[in-house]
Amino acid sequence: MKRCMVVGKPNVGKTLLVLSLAEHLKARAVDVTFIDLSGKRQSRTYAIAAAIRDLVGPRPHQTRCLQSVVVEVPAGKGRKVVDLVDTTGLTEHIHQDAEVRRAMAQTLQAIRPAQVVIHVVDAAEAGRVGQGPPAGVIDRQIADFAGSRGGYFIVANKMDLPDATRGLARLQRMFAGYTVLPVSATAKTGLREVKRHVLRNL
Repeated sequence: MKRCMVVGKPNVGKTLLVLSLAEHLKARAVDVTFIDLSGKRQSRTYAIAAAIRDLVGPRPHQTRCLQSVVVEVPAGKGRKVVDLVDTTGLTEHIHQDAEVRRAMAQTLQAIRPAQVVIHVVDAAEAGRVGQGPPAGVIDRQIADFAGSRGGYFIVANKMDLPDATRGLARLQRMFAGYTVLPVSATAKTGLREVKRHVLRNL
């Protein structure tokens, strides 16, 4: 089974992207496996709507461990099984909460062996930042770390929000040389292209 990591800063929409992609792949329910900081696994089955209600929210670092969702992706006449792994948001500063720091370390350790890395960036925020760079230092570090091999692409999320179109253009300039896909996990647009890029890199 291939592993696809979904990474990025807090509140860029990583969890919602995972669940929306699972729904796009015709899943009516998902088995979410929570992998805590000691490596212990615990699974829970959710209807998609219930998973969104319980796991998605505005609070930074609501995701504090790896959250794995196994999906089947149509591939030609067959199907490929993919482990979609949601992660803790990465920050540019040393977080004051020790649990969050350990969760970020868990995320970084899990990126290296993954076959696919989806780097999620908030396109609307990128369009609002004035004359500064559209993405922060941590986004450039993720691109440098994960983008040096195959299986990496960027999702410019929140395309349903104001300023996102401008943000997308700025992100495409900043990350020239990488694939940047416009997506709205909320409006469920752009998911077909995400699926195609995942398959292309497996």
